[in-house]
Amino acid sequence: MHSIKFVLIAGLVGLFASQAFAEDTMGSMTMMKGGQVTAIMPDGHMGTMMPDAKMSAEMMKMAKPIKHCMMMMTDAKGKAFMIDTSTKKAQAECEKMAM
Repeated sequence: MHSIKFVLIAGLVGLFASQAFAEDTMGSMTMMKGGQVTAIMPDGHMGTMMPDAKMSAEMMKMAKPIKHCMMMMTDAKGKAFMIDTSTKKAQAECEKMAM
């Protein structure tokens, strides 16, 4: 009886650990919510906020629409980089990744 409980608990722990590992290695494909602001720092950490209407209107004065797919990456040390996706080949790779 105890061995069945142990196997069941070990199975559940393994299931949750594998999902956490998969999310960490694969990243999460989520969309931003309407009005959400995301900041990406050079060291790779990110933050998000939902500004009020006044702050959002002020930020929109500085904002430019994204014209094509954009890619960011971090190096082994965690420094963030933006990848130039201005060529048709790079845009196709970016869009393939985003699907």
